[in-house]
Amino acid sequence: MKPKIYITRKLPNLVVDKLKNAFDVRMWEKEEEPVPREILEKEIQEVEGLYCLLTESIDRDLLNLAHRLKIVSNMAVGYNNIDVAAATEKGIMVTNTPGVLTETMADLTFALLMASARRLVESSDYLRAGSWKTWSPMQLTGQDIYGATLGIFGLGRIGEALAKRARGFDMNLLYHNRSRKPDVEEQLGIQYVSKEALLRESDFVCVLTPYTQETVNYIGAKELSIMKPNAILINSARGGIVNEEALYHALKRGQIWGAGLDVFEEEPVGTDHPLLSLPNVVALPHIGSASYNTRLKMALLAAENLIQGLQGNTPKNLVN
Repeated sequence: MKPKIYITRKLPNLVVDKLKNAFDVRMWEKEEEPVPREILEKEIQEVEGLYCLLTESIDRDLLNLAHRLKIVSNMAVGYNNIDVAAATEKGIMVTNTPGVLTETMADLTFALLMASARRLVESSDYLRAGSWKTWSPMQLTGQDIYGATLGIFGLGRIGEALAKRARGFDMNLLYHNRSRKPDVEEQLGIQYVSKEALLRESDFVCVLTPYTQETVNYIGAKELSIMKPNAILINSARGGIVNEEALYHALKRGQIWGAGLDVFEEEPVGTDHPLLSLPNVVALPHIGSASYNTRLKMALLAAENLIQGLQGNTPKNLVN
């Protein structure tokens, strides 16, 4: 008898067929709607494998209902939606999908930087609203990118890929990380500095750190007060790393110049969120990895992790 698994969102047929070859598959058949909690609570009691997205909270209460579960395969790099400690206590493997989205994430992060600096969304809205009546010398002026200073918090794979893109714009590169990377410093011409120095000297501050207990509210009122008045903050990592209330007030007061956000503390973000009322915020619906090829690679990698784990092998991307 094939092991039973549950998939929390409708996936491409290519991925589902791969899983059906190995497992007895049940799946939430909606693509644009998360699986209701009560259904997930019922399904998790019977399965040996769970294939989930970052939209599902796989917490201790849910895991306590799982009598046969051996592995949770998360179709994401981050896994703060899963109580890894609780899973480990119960002997449940947790996997993620790193690596395959590095370049796509770096593309999006740099695109968000450029859109924020040159006010692209605001300018498009200005045109579409019929407000463009004439050309004027300082109309919709933004910030220069070429030759500016970019500070990166979190020099992992994505941070390094972002730095490579920034070199093409002759940007001055700074980073702050849990540990220094001398080889990368030499290769990319990037300088390690303190957290405070990065905030003080950067024209663009990009947040690419993982979401952990140590990085919750990593950028708050104190940090924002150190930044340049013409600086732009970019967060494409995870919501909650930047304190959204502090960011709103800093932007509203003109303490910093702008922000580009692909992630929020609560997602999907409500249209009444204060940050969405500000013209100097470019806001996106968590599309960092949203290229067709990358999302398909992520889905297939999550499937492969599940197959490896339930066939008695150690999954390549085990996080516990």
